[in-house]
Amino acid sequence: MLRRVLFGVITIAFISLLFGISAGISYNFLNNSSFYVEHDFAEEREKKPKTYEFDIFMVGDALIHESVYYDARVGNGYDFKPMIELIKPISESYDLAYYNQETILGGSALGLSHYPRFNSPHEVGDAMIDAGFDLVSLATNHTMDRGESGVLASVSYWQNKKDIVTSGQWSSWEDREEVRIYEKNGIKYAFFSYTTLTNGLNPPKGKEYLSNVYSDSKAKNDIDKVRDKVDVIIVAMHWGVEYSLNVSSEQERIANYLSSLGVNLIIGAHPHVVEPVEYINDGKTLVIYSLGNFISGQIGVEKLTGLMMEATIRKVVSPEGKVSISVVNPKADLMYTRYYLNSSNRDFKVFPYSQLNDNILPNYKSYYEKYKAIVSSRYPELQWGITGAWLYGNFK
Repeated sequence: MLRRVLFGVITIAFISLLFGISAGISYNFLNNSSFYVEHDFAEEREKKPKTYEFDIFMVGDALIHESVYYDARVGNGYDFKPMIELIKPISESYDLAYYNQETILGGSALGLSHYPRFNSPHEVGDAMIDAGFDLVSLATNHTMDRGESGVLASVSYWQNKKDIVTSGQWSSWEDREEVRIYEKNGIKYAFFSYTTLTNGLNPPKGKEYLSNVYSDSKAKNDIDKVRDKVDVIIVAMHWGVEYSLNVSSEQERIANYLSSLGVNLIIGAHPHVVEPVEYINDGKTLVIYSLGNFISGQIGVEKLTGLMMEATIRKVVSPEGKVSISVVNPKADLMYTRYYLNSSNRDFKVFPYSQLNDNILPNYKSYYEKYKAIVSSRYPELQWGITGAWLYGNFK
């Protein structure tokens, strides 16, 4: 009897021991399996490329004729915000918003002036900043319209604006030669602005920093300083032939040269009308030859119709650390500056074409198709219909 009891106790103890060992093994196995599964997932995540992006919105020339700033008078100052209030919901929604300040912002203290030697109120810049524009090209054929004092007043104005990136005018050689690198959403970029035209008004000798006149060697020197420090290079080019809807051979030459230096995006100004968009150098560079006017007092539908563009700057880092940069998903749309020519109240306002009707611009749909065909002529795959412009409009 005792033997049977002892045998039973031993048997139960042995079975318990076996279960304990089994349970321990199972527990450790499951825990270790879980660890290896998590480890594998982490490894898989490490093997995937990392993608960074920012989107950019672009419009053309703020060409401030006398009629435009007269219409903006409010008390002792100027208010241009109502003129561009229909663009603001679009422009302020992007990571970066670009425009070309065609006329110099020397400010009222310097004495305002108009064609052919412009000087515009600082309030133009205030309205553009309020609308979300934070990337500004300053090198134009009108940079020296009011001489050195005009440039210095402009530079002073922009330097006092927080988080606004400008290029094309400087106050000294040290200012001009400073290497400027910016960052947006994990992407480092450099921005340069050049003009090929000066209207015969050149900076004083030794003060060429006042106006950034283009040359191949100057562009190369500038780009060489940043090429290994940034992911993306954006260049604003003041070039081409006024009122020409076609791209000149010189524009093509400069575009291809800049692309060979590693420029990713070229944004064109000066013709005051829209010109084609295309990729060059096997898709390495997107070129917008001319955005036309953003706002102006010029006459004629072709000069009052401007181009809006958006694009995405994409940076992809492979698991091995290789970086690839592309400018993708370009989209286009048109806008129109409405004003009343034979009226004391000109009532300037910029409309997306999506918000036009035949009362504002008769036959606006046919104009849309005409300028759309010009812009897309070198890049038929270009998408039309910027999200914001169509969100706030009713164009069919």
